[in-house]
Amino acid sequence: MKEIHSYWAYLVLLILIFAVVNAIIGFTQKKQFTDKDLRIGLFALIVSHIQLLIGLGWYFMSPWFELLTTDASTVMKTKEIRLLAIEHPIMMILAIVLITIGWSKHKKKTTDVAKFKTFAVFYGLALLLILSRIPWNNWFN
Repeated sequence: MKEIHSYWAYLVLLILIFAVVNAIIGFTQKKQFTDKDLRIGLFALIVSHIQLLIGLGWYFMSPWFELLTTDASTVMKTKEIRLLAIEHPIMMILAIVLITIGWSKHKKKTTDVAKFKTFAVFYGLALLLILSRIPWNNWFN
């Protein structure tokens, strides 16, 4: 489960980066919001939600959750454990919430520029949250 979560994360990052760059380009160049742009945003939404489900499954099977429920003071005192047991899950959930809000809000926008801007802001903030709390040491080991 941990390996699936780790490998799927690469896909999520690539698609989310692509969606954010696409939205920024569309916004700055005032392009028409096409079905391709809609599908890019939707695909980013879908893969991130799948990652959330995989991550939650892994989290509740992980030693971090067990340690959190048995010895929370150790978790809070140790930076590396706190990242994996608390900070990473909370920030990833917040990032998925931002992506979901961005998807919902873009549907209510009537202009192409506003749709791109909504994706750029919400998906971009989600990307920043994700990048800030990825356990990079675990990824490269």
